[in-house]
Amino acid sequence: MTRQSSRPDDASSAEPSESERLLFGGPLRYDLGWNKHQDAFLHLGLRSMVTRLPHLLVTTGQLAWQADKHALRLVACAEIGRGISQAIGLIAVNRILGHILAGGTTSERLTEAGPALAVAASAALVGAVLRALSTAGTGQLEPKVERVATERYLAHTANVELEAVEDDEFHKLLDSAQYGAGSARRMVKYAQNVINALISLIAAAGVLGILHPALLPLLVAMTLPSAWATLSVARRRYMSFHAWLQHSRAGQLISRLLISTEAAPEIRVHNVGPFLLHHFRAMSQSQEGEQDRLARLAARTGLIAAGWTGLATAAAYATLGGLLWTGAMALSVGGTAVLAIRTGSSSLESLVNQVGFMHEESMFVGDLYELCDEATKRAIPIGGLPLPKKLKQITFEDVTFTYQGKDAKRALDGASLTIPTGKIVALVGENGSGKTTLIKLLCGLYQPDSGRILWNDVDAAQADRQELVSRVAAVGQDFYRWPFTAAVNIAIGRPETAMTDDRLELAARYAGAEELISELPGGWKTLLARGYKGGHQLSGGQWQRLGLGRAHYRQGEILIVDEPTSALDAKAEQELFEKIRILADAGQTIILITHRLGSVRAADFIHVLDHGRVVESGTFTDLLSDEVDGPKIFRGLYQLQAAQYATEAPAVPSQNGHSQAQGSAKSGLQ
Repeated sequence: MTRQSSRPDDASSAEPSESERLLFGGPLRYDLGWNKHQDAFLHLGLRSMVTRLPHLLVTTGQLAWQADKHALRLVACAEIGRGISQAIGLIAVNRILGHILAGGTTSERLTEAGPALAVAASAALVGAVLRALSTAGTGQLEPKVERVATERYLAHTANVELEAVEDDEFHKLLDSAQYGAGSARRMVKYAQNVINALISLIAAAGVLGILHPALLPLLVAMTLPSAWATLSVARRRYMSFHAWLQHSRAGQLISRLLISTEAAPEIRVHNVGPFLLHHFRAMSQSQEGEQDRLARLAARTGLIAAGWTGLATAAAYATLGGLLWTGAMALSVGGTAVLAIRTGSSSLESLVNQVGFMHEESMFVGDLYELCDEATKRAIPIGGLPLPKKLKQITFEDVTFTYQGKDAKRALDGASLTIPTGKIVALVGENGSGKTTLIKLLCGLYQPDSGRILWNDVDAAQADRQELVSRVAAVGQDFYRWPFTAAVNIAIGRPETAMTDDRLELAARYAGAEELISELPGGWKTLLARGYKGGHQLSGGQWQRLGLGRAHYRQGEILIVDEPTSALDAKAEQELFEKIRILADAGQTIILITHRLGSVRAADFIHVLDHGRVVESGTFTDLLSDEVDGPKIFRGLYQLQAAQYATEAPAVPSQNGHSQAQGSAKSGLQ
């Protein structure tokens, strides 16, 4: 991979690799929302670290308090206790050295130092116990904090309007905020380390201040070079991480494809394995080059910092030696000062490292909070007007709707129609005519830009959304195939109610799935997810039967079926329409969307949509009649489909006396 950069630590100037160009069309630059944090991190310095530290600790403490108050108290008390024990230990060491270096026999000096030795040993023991307690408390807090943060993320995300999820800016925030839960967990550990390092630093600095105030500046001077090196390396790795993020994700995608169950057949039939492996190796080698670059820069930075640290250390010990030489400091105090300097230097370096880590992680925790605030603003409203218990009809009055996006076109442009209850109502039209959009508005997934949707005389925009969706059941050709058991795949149609065998059997019987369920290895308990232990895969037609069963299990007052027979054979298709007719006769409202115009023969009423408007309405017979005024779009589409089955072909008699061509025409249009 070639690079063009005037700066040795610039990771953003990487040229796209040949594999990127070939497989992904160029450099991978999908914005996950990370880039907005780059400047904030790159401008992080020692001063800003100090000013931001209280905010970071408060943010972490709030999450930890919500997750487990007892564990948080345990960690806080243990860390404070550790700092106190370290200070006591240093003071005890000073006493020990004073007694040992004093005059007298060895036994006398050891006897005099005995109490101080006991204090030092006790402080060390207490510190070890407190460290264990702090570790245990942190171990309890970390998974709980991650769970609390994840639940907050998921709860807010699951409750926003569909329009928000499809909004690009909101989705970028979703992508970035999803890392917030893991960041919150890591912040707990970093916060523990920060508190420990901070208290240790305070203890060491306090002891040094007592021993001799001149030693404090020396402590800072020894630590500043390593702090500079730590920040420099962290910034560099942060920039590299984000510059190479999509490249890394692409390499992982290729590796997942090599073991994917969905891609496995074609990988073997077309011998795609060596091709993918070649590009995985090429992209990995590019990243290895980047890691090598970072390692060289880190080594150079570390060497420079080590040189400055060496000079500062030499100056510190020279000063300490001068104090001892002139008698300004006792030898025992000097020994204690050496220990305090080493302890303080290590603590300050650790503090700089851990605050840097916390700062980076806090950005994504901040994204999580921002997402929750934005999701609250765009949440599905709670409450509203009650819908009429006895529904007579649903009326669309001059409804318009436009999907979000720069190049979005109006999907519904003044659509008006009436859906009587207890009937089969078909919506037909070419792709893009507005059928699916109209249904999404009916289900409450979107709100009209203008116009009204009335349930009797209640405006759906002011109705209780939860009640509205509870009265609707839908199954589309692209319904979700849940990677759960067969029973859950049907019962998830009404997840708030207890799952019962009778209701499952009734739904399976309606969908014609009894034989399918009986033939599954574990029956209702069969996992429908290939790649897992005991997992089983269904065909498209089998999945469609489960989807129909799921819609029936929901027992909605209004049943919406979108291309319900696309994966069914002719016999199953005929049986399904007979069952739909029975449901309508029993009072359920059926809304049928289909491109097979022969299938709408069973509908009581048909609405034809074109460019977001209802241009024709009537019965099947009316819409095919020459006597009805209108654009006759339905008749034109029907005749176009009929012509596909009416092509001349050799008349091969079948067992029922019809030719195969005639039989095909009949099955295609009825």
